[in-house]
Amino acid sequence: MDERDSRHGAHASDDDDTAAVSRPSGKRSTRRARSTSSGQSDTGAVATIERSDSESRKASKTDKKARGSANPFKRLVKFLREVVSELRKVIWPNRKQMVTYTSVVLVFVVFMVAYIAGLDVAFIKGVNWLFG
Repeated sequence: MDERDSRHGAHASDDDDTAAVSRPSGKRSTRRARSTSSGQSDTGAVATIERSDSESRKASKTDKKARGSANPFKRLVKFLREVVSELRKVIWPNRKQMVTYTSVVLVFVVFMVAYIAGLDVAFIKGVNWLFG
């Protein structure tokens, strides 16, 4: 067993090939790049992605059909009920917190407006000096 293997938690039965697979370098191997570019995949990951993409398209088409046939007023009522239930979960700030948050936002906005205005004036003066 190698000293590196014991530090990284590898077992004695692991050989170099499986250790390389368990710790990817982030680079594509030339074999995978060649086979993927020719339209074949050597791993199931690419095929799984393709299958899930086509399945999601089929599912979205059936969802659109199901949503289109429902009563729009029922959908609106359901939406409003869900909005109300989500708003009940919100932790609303008290008055002191709201004043603090509002003042912080206003001070930041005033600072940013002054900073941008200063940059604007500086660029105008620079352009006038350069091309003046």
